Amino acid sequence: MSNIRLPIAVCAAVAEVLKGSHDTLNALFIAAGAPGPPPDLAHHSKWKTWLQRAGNDPEVDSLAVLGNLIEEFMDLPLLPSDGGLAEFLGTEHDPLAEYNKRRERLTQILEEHGFRYFRGGRVIPIGENSPELNTEITVPTSEGQKPSTIEDLLKIIIRGLPRAMHPLIHRRKNSQVLSFESEYDIQDLLHSQLRPWIADIRPEEFTPSYAGSSTRMDFLLPAHKLVIETKRIRDKHHASKIGDELIIDIEHYRRHPESAHLWCVIYDPQLFISNPKGLATDLEGHRSTPDGSIQVKVFIFGGSA
Repeated sequence: MSNIRLPIAVCAAVAEVLKGSHDTLNALFIAAGAPGPPPDLAHHSKWKTWLQRAGNDPEVDSLAVLGNLIEEFMDLPLLPSDGGLAEFLGTEHDPLAEYNKRRERLTQILEEHGFRYFRGGRVIPIGENSPELNTEITVPTSEGQKPSTIEDLLKIIIRGLPRAMHPLIHRRKNSQVLSFESEYDIQDLLHSQLRPWIADIRPEEFTPSYAGSSTRMDFLLPAHKLVIETKRIRDKHHASKIGDELIIDIEHYRRHPESAHLWCVIYDPQLFISNPKGLATDLEGHRSTPDGSIQVKVFIFGGSA
């Protein structure tokens, strides 16, 4: 794990290029893997402080967080025809030149402090082999380069869903844009991400009856006794009821003989959930009764992909 301290100048330079509301950037930092909760600070200092904290946390891959945060800015140049470009950069005078200036400044500060950015959200210390030249990364074996555990793999895939959505939402001119307006859309994306890694994925497996009804699991991974349940928050009313929905799901899944673990993946694009940390805390943990038990983990992400 690259728990490398991030210099304050690097953190400040990154904060300069991150634009958006508190809710939007909170979602971006959480999706990038920054440790929560968000610092209770004013907008101008909050983001550099949060990133610096990630660099001081031995449990966090600080370079991965850094790369995830700046990937969109570095890899997706804004077009002169983009109506929001001037607003994004805070200028009406040659906004494309201003974007290039800011990108060059960020690149320079990274390199002055011993880091180099590579396309795809990868930041490595200068002097190490670049990802393009590292055959262990770019030339996979027939089985692929798997993380060491199924938990590590799923965390990478689930936390990377916003990044996986981005090129599908922001497609080339005259290409059909893909939207993620339903739970089925989220399920299809997640399924496509899982398939190269896991051989036996069973969608829509029925659960034993609870309170006179049964339900279908979104995905069952029987080799790992693990269920993945996806939710998409539709509106504020749905956000207020999502905890109750999942409690009922947990009771169903707890009775299935092949489900020892439940991972709940909640997509909240409009950030209607007022206290995502509290919701996750309430639901997570070991649930056990005489007719079954299950270990629950919750992932909540949102904002613009």
